[in-house]
Amino acid sequence: MPIDTSRENVVFLHVDCAAFPGLGFRPLAKVQLSYNSHTAVGSLDIVNADWLGTNEVGVCEYMFQRLGVPEGTMVTLSYPGILHSTNSIRRKLAGARLSRAEFDEIVRDIVSDRFSKVELTAFVCACAQNNLDRDEIVDLTLSMTGVGQTLDWGGGMVVDKHCIGGIPGNRTSPIVVPILAAYGMKVPKTSSRAITSPAGTADTMEVFCNVELSLERMREIVEKEGACLAWGGAIDLSPADDVIISVERPLNIDSQGQMIASILSKKKSAGSTHLLLDIPVGPTAKVRRMEVAASLRRQFEYVAKEIGLHIEVMISNGEQPVGRGVGPALEARDILAVLENREDAPSDLREHSLQLAGRALEFAEGIKGGEGYGEARGDPAQRPRAREVPGHHRGAGPPQRAAAAGAVHF
Repeated sequence: MPIDTSRENVVFLHVDCAAFPGLGFRPLAKVQLSYNSHTAVGSLDIVNADWLGTNEVGVCEYMFQRLGVPEGTMVTLSYPGILHSTNSIRRKLAGARLSRAEFDEIVRDIVSDRFSKVELTAFVCACAQNNLDRDEIVDLTLSMTGVGQTLDWGGGMVVDKHCIGGIPGNRTSPIVVPILAAYGMKVPKTSSRAITSPAGTADTMEVFCNVELSLERMREIVEKEGACLAWGGAIDLSPADDVIISVERPLNIDSQGQMIASILSKKKSAGSTHLLLDIPVGPTAKVRRMEVAASLRRQFEYVAKEIGLHIEVMISNGEQPVGRGVGPALEARDILAVLENREDAPSDLREHSLQLAGRALEFAEGIKGGEGYGEARGDPAQRPRAREVPGHHRGAGPPQRAAAAGAVHF
């Protein structure tokens, strides 16, 4: 059926189909479709129209792709059986602490599309309501990292930069990544689409170019250019995260525990060894008080250490939007103005990007604390001697060119 269900498996049966209600199927019940080794579970919708035959089963576009069989295939309909992981969700709703094994089971069922949106929402709300202690966040992060694909860059430093979001116009990644790549760092940057703000980094980058890259294409770009910006949802890195986000977005919630697991599982799966994290604090930001930001920083540092990821956290001013534009197209204009070093470029976006890039450059051996900003800015008076990053691709020019458009390839 040509219906977009936003990553939810939906099965359609005609009201006069013998399987309904003869076999006890009810609307919104879960139904399993099987053909040889192909199986998929979806929520049942009942159709009272002639566009679906009484001996046919329809599926949404997402489920059709996941099932992987041609149209017209004879399939078996059955009950999917009881999901034991729903017991864990009920326990979490009651305030219980979950184990690593329980998180593993929940994440596997999420990735296998065995949860309905109702069950997914219950899991998201249970974690948001009762929150997760820091060891539960570690377990959830490792569970999410353990499914889907992972990238291995063959050793050496692999850097990423991430902002927890919530501030309109705060599109620093498309500026920071070219600076780091021009210096010689390897930056396989994966970004999300918007959750609680008008645009995510992937949404804004899509104004310029395709961000739905395959794993092979992403690797090819990074090996050639030193870095890339891609939508993480297209690469199947930590795939449970994208399903969870599809529930969080309409609810407009982003609980701290799941946010930490989401970010760190994606970075770990992408093969990153070093991460710079930006936490904006402001009256309308995700984090509204400095004491909350300090607590969140400690949680990020604890979980990152437990999963083997070096992290530096910057707490920044999030009292107002950054740049002049809000939304993908207008934010893209601001980004180009900064990269082209135009005089009319928004100074707040330029300055914040340089601060972040400078902090990330200090991951490199030989750049002392406080020297990174001058290196990122390209000011000969502030910039120390140009250095190669051991084992890494050197950019298309000296570091002082990093902030110019020559470091950007669309």
